[in-house]
Amino acid sequence: MNAKRPTQQSYDVIIIGGAIMGASTAWFLSDNDDFDGSVLVVERDMSFASASTSHTNSCMRQQFSTELNVKISQFAADFVKNMRSYMGEDDRIPDLKIQSFGYMYLADNEDFARVLRENQKVQVSAGAATQLMTPEQIQAAYPFYNVDDILLGSINLVDEGYWDGATVNDWWRRQSRERGVEWIENEVIAINRNAADTQVESVTLASGEVIACGQVVNASGPRAARTAQMAGIDVPVEPRKRYTWVFKAEQPLDRELPLTIDPAGVHVREHGGGTYQCGGHSDVDPAVGFEDHTMDHALWESHIWPTLATRIPQFEAIKVQSEWAGHYSMNTFDHNAIMGPHTALSNFIFLNGFSGHGLQQSPAMGRGTAEWLTYGEYRSLDLTPFSYKRIEDNRPIIEKAVI
Repeated sequence: MNAKRPTQQSYDVIIIGGAIMGASTAWFLSDNDDFDGSVLVVERDMSFASASTSHTNSCMRQQFSTELNVKISQFAADFVKNMRSYMGEDDRIPDLKIQSFGYMYLADNEDFARVLRENQKVQVSAGAATQLMTPEQIQAAYPFYNVDDILLGSINLVDEGYWDGATVNDWWRRQSRERGVEWIENEVIAINRNAADTQVESVTLASGEVIACGQVVNASGPRAARTAQMAGIDVPVEPRKRYTWVFKAEQPLDRELPLTIDPAGVHVREHGGGTYQCGGHSDVDPAVGFEDHTMDHALWESHIWPTLATRIPQFEAIKVQSEWAGHYSMNTFDHNAIMGPHTALSNFIFLNGFSGHGLQQSPAMGRGTAEWLTYGEYRSLDLTPFSYKRIEDNRPIIEKAVI
């Protein structure tokens, strides 16, 4: 039975949202010997039925166009592969690994081929194992692809592929609770400023309590803008619908399928046992309601399946086994994270706008947020480029590798 009400009237840190980002932050705070404060996580639905975390494809990649994003994923890979060590050698913690089938970016025009070449230089400089492949090399390694229109491919087979994000998330929640972090199933309905209008003073819960706080973290995923608006802040994050299908092939491929990003905007990957997982979205991509998870069945027939069958002819004969729609927490400003304190309301901390790569970034982002809450600075990776100030200053971070 999930607790509904807090046990205290005041907390040093209140985290709004208990999915992957909130759980990571809570755990890293609990793991930091220099932090001795009280933490309350407020999650509106502990089943996480509609959370982005529950609808993720649970993959990670190092193929980004900025060094910082590469390093963020490298820490995620290290955390996943050494989770038991990170979590205090707890014998209950399972040994996890990354199923490194890699991401295969395919370029069908010279402009995108140039982007892949530029990105590969950044990635290799940061320590990634990204390789560029000619169409002939792609065909030799993965003969099931149709590469008639392809100019260049890019793939990394080291620490890039599927990982068990759900297990990591579950253990972050479980161990943080055991260490004293308080979790409640409730909802923040108001964020209250002090008389000077310079700090968040308290939050009001749906159950009626007004809870004082030292710092508050907005980790509310697609609801980030609504949470920020309670504090009188605008943040450019909105829910965008992304569709996923799992299908079985009549003729399974004879080797693992990399997570393939087709130029037509469809991605597909190995799922296991002759099944595959693919995703995409419609050309019209508006913000949607928080509870809108309705499937677009016409999209499968008109775009997804034809693209799959064209790129991988063996996928002409396939049968859908399951399907769902989830939400990206889309940062419409530049598709990158928004982190750290607000410029004027300094104890309001952003952890928002991950635009589809939040799960793989959660270890580094939770660690960084916990560092900021403890020390007032980042100590592992310098995450200040993701500050809210860049939005005020109109200085976008250009990330060219967004799926």
